[in-house]
Amino acid sequence: MGHREDLLAGAKRCLYQKGYARITARDIVEASNTNLASIGYHFGSKEALLHAAMMEVLQDLGEQLDTAYPPDDEPLKEQLGGAWEMMTQELGEHRPVWSASVEAYIQAQYAPTLRAELVPYLRKIRQAMGSELQKANPELDDRAAWAAGSAQLALLTGLMLQWIVDPEMSLSGEDLVTALRTLGE
Repeated sequence: MGHREDLLAGAKRCLYQKGYARITARDIVEASNTNLASIGYHFGSKEALLHAAMMEVLQDLGEQLDTAYPPDDEPLKEQLGGAWEMMTQELGEHRPVWSASVEAYIQAQYAPTLRAELVPYLRKIRQAMGSELQKANPELDDRAAWAAGSAQLALLTGLMLQWIVDPEMSLSGEDLVTALRTLGE
């Protein structure tokens, strides 16, 4: 691996350990066994390096969440329950990274390049979540699937905040499906 890859790997380790806002350039250098000058040379700034590392972490987590939906032959209720159970487990297992993602979302309002990278990422998640529902419920039109995917992303974002602040009282996947059913009634 070259310095660029080492820096990315070190920054990702820091994200998993410290979140986003508390990482210093020295933390990254220590985690990557590189030097301070290599951050500027390869990325221009610590912030640009953190943005790149955050996008890689989010892509990795997104790939893990892609496996959340059980097989298509299960009823939609079971698919959603299983998917949300897996997502809540991920929130518990990777809490510092989910915290880092919330910090990155907040930083995006001040960092146009980060925002430009997050927008297509979030659109992809909405689309994927909606497509999974459409597979299980083919009569859903594209607009309804997009809206359902967007609502699930809103739920996931809210769950992230709850898991960060009060993980002991956060909803499980089963609790969430029960709550949605109750609200629907």
